[in-house]
Amino acid sequence: MPAVPSESRFLAKFEASAARNHSLLCVGLDPDPTLIPEGVAPLDFLRGVIEATSDLVACYKPNAAFYEALPGDPFAALRAVIEAVPADVPVLLDAKRNDIGNSASFYAQAVFERIGADAVTVNAYLGRDGVQPFLDYRDRHSFLLVRTSNAGARDLQDLEVGGGRRLYEHMAALAHEWNGAGNVGMVVGATYPEEGARVRAIAPDLAILAPGVGAQEGELEAAVRACLDARGGGLLVNASRGVLYADRSREGYAEGARRAATTLRDQINAARESALPAQGR
Repeated sequence: MPAVPSESRFLAKFEASAARNHSLLCVGLDPDPTLIPEGVAPLDFLRGVIEATSDLVACYKPNAAFYEALPGDPFAALRAVIEAVPADVPVLLDAKRNDIGNSASFYAQAVFERIGADAVTVNAYLGRDGVQPFLDYRDRHSFLLVRTSNAGARDLQDLEVGGGRRLYEHMAALAHEWNGAGNVGMVVGATYPEEGARVRAIAPDLAILAPGVGAQEGELEAAVRACLDARGGGLLVNASRGVLYADRSREGYAEGARRAATTLRDQINAARESALPAQGR
């Protein structure tokens, strides 16, 4: 399918922030009360991290699970964090939502209207009718789980589905096919760079979210090389704990997050620069 003009506000924000901040870094905003410095409220902690890093990132990615486990209203907490992010930096909600079509429509409504995210991760295992309610929000982006970063991904995603193709490759082909409005992306773990290269070949124009850098020990340089698009972009490399909790002191956590984000951004850029000549870009 040829590339089509996208109405996605996520994509517009991402491309602008990536260029402005010279960055493909996506920072996860995952409040873990066991790791947040004592005496600092979770939302104040996240606001401090955002303030310290917003000129270094291309995107922020709150994971809904952490907010659902906090006391109080998780939707209110998510909205408060999104409101703390500068308006010109996109927010991708990692919620892995889906259900049958009617239920999925309410998930999409909650994510995009009530919470106000620019993008969301979606489990496409139910098929096209479960994904369509998210895609109907043509100004938002849906990142379909294609090759997840966990070790158990091989249990299902490596299954052969015919024609010499594995399940994750078939999912990449469906993501490419369903990108009629230019608002589909893919989740491909940085822990599987070889598979990432195959996914990129199947869907050359779709944005890729690559989690697994840091705590899951993804291969940064190999993942960047595998997942960049033909323009040397189209990739968000996510890190959460390694940035958020680089310094767990009450006085130094924000500056620690900034140092870690700077280091990781520069490592991503170095990998990106080394990949470009090798791939003839």
